[in-house]
Amino acid sequence: MTAGAHPTRRIGVLALQGAVSEHASMLSALGAEPVLVRRPEQLDGLDALVVPGGESSAVARMAARVDLLPAVRGCIDAGMPVLGTCAGLILLAERVVDAGALDGFDRIGGLDVTVRRNGYGGQLASFEADVELDTSPMHVAFIRAPIIEHVGADARVLATHDSRPVAVQQARVLAAAFHPEITGVDRLHRMLLSLID
Repeated sequence: MTAGAHPTRRIGVLALQGAVSEHASMLSALGAEPVLVRRPEQLDGLDALVVPGGESSAVARMAARVDLLPAVRGCIDAGMPVLGTCAGLILLAERVVDAGALDGFDRIGGLDVTVRRNGYGGQLASFEADVELDTSPMHVAFIRAPIIEHVGADARVLATHDSRPVAVQQARVLAAAFHPEITGVDRLHRMLLSLID
């Protein structure tokens, strides 16, 4: 390693279901080393974590077999930066209006928002759109996306679509209702890397 160079950042990608490879490819393109995480011990030594989109109830069921989501919460409480997209937002949300199939399973929690699963509609209602992030548009995909119904005092809105919050931040936690990785937009991933000490 040359003088003044930074070591490669090791970024975990929760790899139980969903857009895992897309997130891993995006992180690689940004110079990070993606690490697929399926068990709690694989969180050790990571600099940050991505919780991808997918089906939130399927992820919760698979994670429950190894108590993975409480371990992720422990990492967040210890200061690890985390990015959650779509289902990741649902799992990070402190309140889920229509928890339904998530009842009885651990979620990560801690993010001061209220969300509604599939709030934008089912698969056929999926769409792409420009969202405003810090007054600058980025083109992203909404796939069976949750709606952020309320943003609490501890979180702040990062991006909106049609005047509705679609991305938020609380301390070192970033979360979005959409999929930036599907359309190749890496701004949230860059923000995640910037939160690493």
